[in-house]
Amino acid sequence: MPAWVKGAATDIDAAIAAAADLLGAARMPVIAGLNAEVSAIRAAFDLAGRVGASLDTDGAAGTYAELGALSRVGAMTSTPAEAVGRADAVLVLGSAPAKSEILGRIAAGAPTRGRAAGAARAILALDGANEGGVLPALARLRAHFRGHLADESPTAVLASKLAAAQYVVVLYDPAEIGEMGVETVQGLVTDLNDRTRAFSLAVSGGHRNQDRAVVPVSAWTTGQAPRVGLGRKVPEHDPWRFDAARQVAAGEADAALWLSSLPAPRPDWLGQVPSVALVGEASPDAAEVVIAVGVPGRDVGGVLWNETRGALTYWPAQAGGSAPADRPTAAAVLGMLTDRLAARSGTAC
Repeated sequence: MPAWVKGAATDIDAAIAAAADLLGAARMPVIAGLNAEVSAIRAAFDLAGRVGASLDTDGAAGTYAELGALSRVGAMTSTPAEAVGRADAVLVLGSAPAKSEILGRIAAGAPTRGRAAGAARAILALDGANEGGVLPALARLRAHFRGHLADESPTAVLASKLAAAQYVVVLYDPAEIGEMGVETVQGLVTDLNDRTRAFSLAVSGGHRNQDRAVVPVSAWTTGQAPRVGLGRKVPEHDPWRFDAARQVAAGEADAALWLSSLPAPRPDWLGQVPSVALVGEASPDAAEVVIAVGVPGRDVGGVLWNETRGALTYWPAQAGGSAPADRPTAAAVLGMLTDRLAARSGTAC
């Protein structure tokens, strides 16, 4: 099994020992990324409790954009299946949703259920390129829809098309449009529902999808959203305080563990503190201690967020993938690390 300590190849026992030394000596470690299967995310929370670490996710910008808006104005949401089956008008906000798998499924057909069944489907776009960004474009769209603006602009035409639709779905990436953008989307959906039926559907790009698995795991484990600290042995939630990048930049964090069994770019700040990396795509220089783990859904089985279904789904290992003995699961490695630290302290986990 590939593992490295300070760039030199080693075995799993030596790598686990080095990682335990690094994290055990830290006063304020962070566990970040969490681009992994559910079992590994749970194991990361267990390890955080052992070493008093805080946790942060790779997709936190989008997660907190949604959670912040949800806490203030609520949300009217749909599911991918409902969007594919019922929407006769889909409003694509910004550039990120245009690359999503769900938009391809929507564009490939027409509504088959509900009152819009059999109608032509319109794919509408609002990227804000000529209006100073998505948020100002959204504000103007709402103004037209509510009758506060009246002209012959493309935005006015778009408002008319949405009003004439029978089932509207607004696709957006929360990380792209930010918290105020998400709140404005929900305001637009509320306005639309005065005349027709309308819902929002958030999509996230690539590896950031797995944040949708982290949120429920964090909730059932700590009762809090993912940016949580366990340094005082009780969960403390603070989106600003436990931002891993901010902690490292401020000199508050003195060690890090990057968990990414799903391939994802590593953050620049990871090299600024002593670090451990559990990664599906490993390189010797990724961190001070690097352990290669199985990629869920390819090398090993695991529960991942399924954007197509809008739910957690088990993905089996693919035929011909690396054997589990060659590439252990991230959960198994985290469990070994937690046990090693527990043995050193002489207390049970």
